[in-house]
Amino acid sequence: MISGLTPREARSRLNLMGRLLYDARSIDLWKRDTATLPRVFRSMRRRYRAFAQREIAPLALQADLDPPSVDIKGLFLKSAREGFQTELTPWPIGNARYRALFHSLIMAPALKAEEFCAACGGLGLALLAHDLGMAPLFASGDLRALFKWMRRIYREIRDGEPAIAAYAITEPNAGSDVEETQGASRARISCRARKAPGGWRISGTKVFISDGAVAKWITLFAALEKEGMESWTCFLLDKGMEGLSVGRSERKMGQRAADASELILEDVFVPHERVIGPLRGGWAINRNVLNFSRPVVGAIALGIARGAWERALDFCHQTRMGNRPLISYQDVQLELADMLAKIQAMRALVWQAVSYRVPFQTASSITKVFCSDTAWEVCNQAMAILGDHGFLHCHGVEKAARDARLTQIYEGTNQINRLAIVEGQLGAEFKIGDFYAP
Repeated sequence: MISGLTPREARSRLNLMGRLLYDARSIDLWKRDTATLPRVFRSMRRRYRAFAQREIAPLALQADLDPPSVDIKGLFLKSAREGFQTELTPWPIGNARYRALFHSLIMAPALKAEEFCAACGGLGLALLAHDLGMAPLFASGDLRALFKWMRRIYREIRDGEPAIAAYAITEPNAGSDVEETQGASRARISCRARKAPGGWRISGTKVFISDGAVAKWITLFAALEKEGMESWTCFLLDKGMEGLSVGRSERKMGQRAADASELILEDVFVPHERVIGPLRGGWAINRNVLNFSRPVVGAIALGIARGAWERALDFCHQTRMGNRPLISYQDVQLELADMLAKIQAMRALVWQAVSYRVPFQTASSITKVFCSDTAWEVCNQAMAILGDHGFLHCHGVEKAARDARLTQIYEGTNQINRLAIVEGQLGAEFKIGDFYAP
């Protein structure tokens, strides 16, 4: 910049009041944004970032191999020792801070998602999927589920056991159908529970279950025998149950460190005490879990995009073209600035969505759609900046692009989430009459 015209030099010419109203400090946006958070979240964000840089980032490229070669359970226990796997609820069940929950029920998971996934989308998902598996115990409002089962699982984790939980809704013939009202009314459900003495017998198959191969506990949704999706009920299973087995683990394009496995149920007996919430209450629990989880998926996408931007920025500082650093070229600066603007917009939307006292469908789906679509754009821009280097695994940018693509698909495809936005605002912005008439 021309001497004398920089923001800092211009500010120096103002009087004291003018200087106080003119912030020209050279502070990175991560620190600026952190400073706007309530005190409790500032310290949490710093701790998440420190853990991600220390424990996740060094494993990122190794974890992306096919098959991955990272000890997920060992990493889970390291995260658990920091208190990061038992923080959905406060004492006497978990270790969440009451002050944090007073501000937001899901700000902490969203902050954790951004930091972990900026280091590695796959390892981030592998650690975050446990909270999703635990979410039905919380979102059901079932006090027995909280004090009997959630407390037991959290106690196992604190005792040093990798008691990972998984969330099982997807079936071979019912993918995003089970995440949207119109699709659910026509979904072909195969996982069913029939009444048995002392409980239920469940048979069927679940697919694409994150952490399905490594989880000990599974919150699984099944329709009651001879009934439709409206009978969906949530059951808590564990891997020790007879008839429950893990099928194939999918070979994925991205987020490879987090397995997506098939669960096979062959007449698995589940006692009555393992029913979470009321019978036929599973559909409501599932929909509300998605309200809680979709902003976190937005934060996962945000983290992946931020990681790609940071790697592209490092590349531009370290690479020279025409005897000048790549960062000195204005067209490169324009591209990096555009990416940064998108990342800031993503974070603003995530933080707005989690600021609602109780998450709701419209805001959650908007956040998931916008952030995952934008992350895909940012990662592709990062690849373009790196040119031929963008396709090399060693830089981590092509990995970020593959990781970002999955965020547009899970927790309901973005098409399904757009329908959820409309459904969430029926009677408000969208007044369509009998919307579900054939």
